[in-house]
Amino acid sequence: MDMTALTRAEAYEKYSDELVRFATGLVGPTDGPDLVATAMVNVLTMRNWESVENPRAYLYRTVLNEAKRNHRKTVRRRAGEIRAASNIGVSDLPDIRPEILEAVAKLSFRQRAVVFLAYWDDLRPAEIARRLGIGESTVHRHLSRAEARLRRMLHA
Repeated sequence: MDMTALTRAEAYEKYSDELVRFATGLVGPTDGPDLVATAMVNVLTMRNWESVENPRAYLYRTVLNEAKRNHRKTVRRRAGEIRAASNIGVSDLPDIRPEILEAVAKLSFRQRAVVFLAYWDDLRPAEIARRLGIGESTVHRHLSRAEARLRRMLHA
């Protein structure tokens, strides 16, 4: 089947499992499936699906963008919680985020995306580039920077 001929439903059916794995690598197992569901709602409401040349890459970018949007909302909410707590005189707040972030979670979303696909999905840079709809040299750059940052964080 020609990839551009996929309907939204066919694309979701074909790629949903790998999108959930990808989202889980970005935001964790609790939020991964919900992130994909939200991203798919965005895809379902778009007008020009027929003009999408690479549905798989488009879906990956949509999940990545939704993860970024979610992260920004969480950061704003946490900042508001901290401000509110300080306004009422609470100084020794417990960690607002219950789990301890691992080093990979400190990477940018792009870096986390390529690290996840390279190491968890065991993909080569050319395939990562195709999935994300970016250049292979961009994948190499993100991987290199992510690996250097991880080395610094883990050996500090």
